[in-house]
Formats: sequence, structure tokens, C-alpha cells
Amino acid sequence: MNELSIELTEMNPREFFGQQNIHIDLIKKYFPKLKIVARGNKVKAYGDEALLEEFDKRFTMLVAHFAKYNTLDENSIETLLTSDSEAIKTSGKADQVIVHGVNGRFIKAQTVNQRRLVDAVAGNDMVFAIGPAGTGKTYTGVALAVKALKEKKVKRIILTRPAVEAGENLGFLPGDLKEKLDPYMQPLYDALRDMIPAEKLEKLIEEGIIQIAPMAFMRGRTLDNAFVILDEAQNTTHAQMKMFLTRMGRSAKFMITGDPGQIDLPRRVISGLKEALLVLKDIKGIEIIYLDDKDVIRHKLVKKVIDAYKNIEHQNQF
Repeated sequence: MNELSIELTEMNPREFFGQQNIHIDLIKKYFPKLKIVARGNKVKAYGDEALLEEFDKRFTMLVAHFAKYNTLDENSIETLLTSDSEAIKTSGKADQVIVHGVNGRFIKAQTVNQRRLVDAVAGNDMVFAIGPAGTGKTYTGVALAVKALKEKKVKRIILTRPAVEAGENLGFLPGDLKEKLDPYMQPLYDALRDMIPAEKLEKLIEEGIIQIAPMAFMRGRTLDNAFVILDEAQNTTHAQMKMFLTRMGRSAKFMITGDPGQIDLPRRVISGLKEALLVLKDIKGIEIIYLDDKDVIRHKLVKKVIDAYKNIEHQNQF
């Protein structure tokens, strides 16, 4: 009797097999002439050589589906095991999806400007995403970075922020450097947790494939084969922005996000983001995408808050 052994790597086999091996039991129904055994992170199949070849091809498709979408269900199993492999196409809805997050959640561009941002990143190696809070700048950027990593277009993701916060001084926060910085980096962690299962995310961070660090840690590095996001860039100085932009190595994507209306730098310190937007606006290969209150995807009140403050600023009441 012929034997085929498949080892599952870079995924949780329990999630792939399903609760009480429900997915494996379903797969067995489509290959009744094979003996299929799942133990640990290995699947073994025994039977006719031709059937084993077909099983290997179909099982590989299931693994690829799970790696891409972080989920497997009865419908996807049936489609992948019964349809012609060349005829399997993603739906129109899936075409708009940037990446499939945890529990099969669709992460996609939801507004015209967010779609422009996705296109800009596809066509340029350096993109600035400028807009007010809640417009999805960081979230869309992290989704694009995760997509690039999953598709092996980059080898690592690097997320960074300047360590400046409104009304706070990191030196007065309790704990060591990591404990001081982790809360400040929380929005980046939150976005990643929506897109990568917790165990896998922890492993990627431990291995350095995903790095989250304050901007000071970028000095002296060459960032190649990476998708790099500088978040809250309005709080960089001239020197910090120049230092960051010149870290760009080969096969790298740089995305810089920021809101020029929320600068927390000391008075008389020029924002590195504002300066960069003027200096770099005509350079080919760099694109600047502006998002506005129409792109706000948080609570409906956020848009109203932005509008209210915009009116006050225009009237110079404060």
C-alpha cells in the first residue's frame, strides 16, 4: 500500500483540523478509498498512487487557502475538493479584500481614498498617507504589510512611531523601556491582532519577522526586503524624518502616515512630515494620498468631532 505524509508548518494544526477533527472527517468523505490519519501536525494517507496524487494536490490547495484566509469551513472544503483547480476564482467581494484576518474577517479598503491608497502602495515604493484620526491610514497600511508578508513579497514587517505623546513623558511612566513603550505602540498591536492569529503573531514577533519599535531604534539600520510603516509621522522632527527616509533598502516598501493637524512637538519645532510633503511632492516613485472626513470609519460621531474642531480652527477661536 502506498503512503503519503504531509507536515503542517507555520499554522496551528488544531485550527486547520477543526474542532474534534471535523474538517478532517469531511475531507475523508471526499476520498473514501483512502485511509487518512491526522496526528499532531502530520496527515498521512494510504492507498492507490493515483488517488494519493490527487489528494496531495487538493490538500495543498486547502493548506494554501487556510494560510491566506486564516479559516477553513465546509463550503471552502467542498469547493476546493470538488471544483476544477483552474476554475476556482475569488468572488468580486474577495477581489476587494486586502487580507483575510482572524476568524475569516474581511479586511478591505472601505472608501474611495483608501482604495487609492491601496493602488498607490501597489505602484510606488514610498507612499505618504495623510489625514485626520479615524480615516484608516494605519489600519490599511498594516493590512497591506501583512498581505505583502503572506505573499512573500517581503521578509519582514517593521512598524515604528516617534516616541512623542501629547501631555506625557515616557520617562515618568513605570517599568523598563519595553513596558514604557508597549502601551504607546498599542494601536499597531491592535491592528495586527485583527489580521494574524495570536499564537502566530507572537511567534513572528519573537523571530523578528514583525518588529514594532520606537523611531530611535531605526538609526544606523538599512531596512531592505521589508514593508516599513512610520506611524504618527507628524511628530517627527526634520532630522528624524530624514534619518528614517534614508534607511530605505532594496526591495522595500515605505509607508508614512500622519495627521498634520495633531502635532505634539514642542513649539517652534518644525514637523518633519510637513516639511517632507513639500520637499518630496514632485519626486517620481513617491505618492502622497490625502484622506479626509469622508474616509472616517470609526463611530459616526468622530466625523462630527473633526468637523466641529475644523470650524473652530478656521475661526481662530483658540
